Amino acid sequence: MSNVTLRIGGRDYTVACAEGEEAHIAGLGRLIETKIASMEGAASQTEVRTLLFASLLLADEVHEARSKSAVTPADASPLSADRLEAIATRMENLASALEG
Repeated sequence: MSNVTLRIGGRDYTVACAEGEEAHIAGLGRLIETKIASMEGAASQTEVRTLLFASLLLADEVHEARSKSAVTPADASPLSADRLEAIATRMENLASALEG
């Protein structure tokens, strides 16, 4: 087991992850931080609400990507849907870790 410290919304969060997943988790943290930075009025919200809205926006992006992959041509890579599912699962796990 390993730990990664994420800086999101001006605050540090230490998250446990499997060995070798540190860079991936750090990248997810940067993705969340980027989403929060792009949100208007995020500074005036509570930390929980800011993270909730960022999570909703990211979940919406995953949902749209899944919807698009469902209507792609039959010769499209079957790994794309699996990869999106893995990313969504990791985002959910990260959100749970940040909440608890």
